[in-house]
Amino acid sequence: MEKKIPMTEKSYLQLQEELRHLKQVERPAVIRAISDAREHGDLSENAEYHAAKDRQGFIEGRIAELESKISLAEVIDVSKLSGKHIKFGATITLVDEDTEEKHTYQIVGGDEADVRKKKLSITSPLARALIGKTIGDMVEVAAPSGSRAYTILKVEYV
Repeated sequence: MEKKIPMTEKSYLQLQEELRHLKQVERPAVIRAISDAREHGDLSENAEYHAAKDRQGFIEGRIAELESKISLAEVIDVSKLSGKHIKFGATITLVDEDTEEKHTYQIVGGDEADVRKKKLSITSPLARALIGKTIGDMVEVAAPSGSRAYTILKVEYV
């Protein structure tokens, strides 16, 4: 049995939209490009044909990847979550024990993760260290610059 992939509804809808776009727009366009390139004659030296075939391979691979992720999706409505313990969807405010800087992150699925947008992948070392913890707990995480220690200041589900 394959493991479910947790994601927010927003991420699920984005994956569905990308899949729809690839199937309804990109796939037909690349099929037309291959057909047009075939009309130019000798396929062995036809750069347009080879580029279109490469693009087709990428599109078909991405479609298969998206279909797999969607079929394994476990859509979690963060607005219905609550509690004091950190789990998927939580927005956490931490303080770095060394620099005393505060950081706020939301724990999300891998496809949504973007540290610049304060979204941590559930599989990241920091998120894995935070899961199950609560306000006041301290976590240590190995980072490229060395071990970092954080204290949890706030846990919310918004």
